[in-house]
Amino acid sequence: MQVVSRFAPSPSGYLHLGHALAALFAERAARAVGGRFLLRIEDIDAARCRAEYDAALQEDLRWLGVAWDEPVLRQSTRLEAYEHALAALRERALVYPCFCTRADIRAEVARSPSAPHGPDGALYPGTCRTLTEAERTERIQSGAPFAWRIDVARAVASIGHPLYWRDAAAGEMRSAPETLGDVVLARKEVGTSYHLAVTVDDAFQGVTLVTRGTDLFHATHMHRLLQELLGLPVPRYHHHGLVTDEEGIRLSTRDGATALRTLRQKGWTPQDVRRRIGLAEGAA
Repeated sequence: MQVVSRFAPSPSGYLHLGHALAALFAERAARAVGGRFLLRIEDIDAARCRAEYDAALQEDLRWLGVAWDEPVLRQSTRLEAYEHALAALRERALVYPCFCTRADIRAEVARSPSAPHGPDGALYPGTCRTLTEAERTERIQSGAPFAWRIDVARAVASIGHPLYWRDAAAGEMRSAPETLGDVVLARKEVGTSYHLAVTVDDAFQGVTLVTRGTDLFHATHMHRLLQELLGLPVPRYHHHGLVTDEEGIRLSTRDGATALRTLRQKGWTPQDVRRRIGLAEGAA
């Protein structure tokens, strides 16, 4: 089977060294074995994504020497596909509307010191899971904002057998989506989420190898569940290390990581970037 990898940035800011590692790692993984490398723009967050960042990230990638197989896929053109996937889960009663605000969730967790925690902190306490159909209908008809959450316990029970996925670094992993709780799969204003969109799009594009940072390792537990529920193929995974600053903190756009274009203005070359992230030509 031909290896197909992808780099899927969000155009909500300029690319930094962490993005450079993700893009170059994914491209190398495919090209080393004669495979295909794809670029996907994850632009579903209309409030944060901007056309200028979309153009800039492609310019930065070309400066780095990254070349992708056309065409570029934009998630904003795929909303119907996400709606179809969500509808399939709704038909099986595997998702439910959640009307809780972030403040509501924080307050509920504070009232429950023994609330379960996952890799990223306290899990959603399931406040809206027990609402009756009448209560849900009334709130939706009233115009109350809501999100669609997966009922992870019901979803796991509907499958009835263990799920596994293989990571190049960690080996065979047993999926444990319950460790993430009832995550959001879609919102009223945006008919999808990262978890749903990335799972559907990887299958649509024929991605056979998902490479990404270890910060997304735990997300794979949920993606493996969604693949099984939606009847999608299971790619292989390779979660690589992250680029950190001098204090060992992961670089991120929100925390003001220095943009590649800023480094370029300071005189950095593409080879300088590759050396900094440990992917210089000839490196293992």
